[in-house]
Amino acid sequence: MASPSDATASNDSTPERSGRRGRVRARRAAVMAVPATALTAALMILTAEGALGVQFAISGMPFVVTADRLDGKGFAQYGSLDEMIPDSPNQGDTGGQVLVVTSVVKNGTLKNLCQSVDLGGIQLVLTAGAGSKPVSVKNLAIDSDEIKGDAAFNNIEIGRDSSTFDKVDQKGPKGVYGQQADKVVITDLYQHNYAATAAVFKLPDLHMRFGSKGCPQ
Repeated sequence: MASPSDATASNDSTPERSGRRGRVRARRAAVMAVPATALTAALMILTAEGALGVQFAISGMPFVVTADRLDGKGFAQYGSLDEMIPDSPNQGDTGGQVLVVTSVVKNGTLKNLCQSVDLGGIQLVLTAGAGSKPVSVKNLAIDSDEIKGDAAFNNIEIGRDSSTFDKVDQKGPKGVYGQQADKVVITDLYQHNYAATAAVFKLPDLHMRFGSKGCPQ
């Protein structure tokens, strides 16, 4: 419940207080505008650099990847920009461009991998590596707009120019923020992705099916 002093303060409409409130509102509006401005600037930089996470037009239909554990030797991340075909039906209000984080694993394994994509009310689900043999990858690059899990890195370098990576074979564009590490371990991995490439992708015990539910999140 408001106190009498609160009521007095709320009814105070002197020019000085009104001006102060106006300045506070302006500062708040400026702070709220920072993420949108930063995103626009990032898109402009990445477009100018031609920083596409993959070298093909994405469908614009995201897919989910989960794994109990990812072990990677040689790891890097940097900002990228994925693009759809002109007038893609999936572009929505994105203009056909999606700002993503590209994660690169030089050599790695994934235990209990699940991948699912919503095909409009029905899920296409892929599972592999649930037994004694995990999924193995080489030069994996995956573009995500959300990543979750418990991560541990060995000898990580944060803020490095992505064009100077030396722990993975794939480098990013010049002047783009990046990070790299000798090793990475991520448990309870969740990724919301738009594209992936790999030199080698071995899937023991592969199973693909249609169902009403995607990968558990």
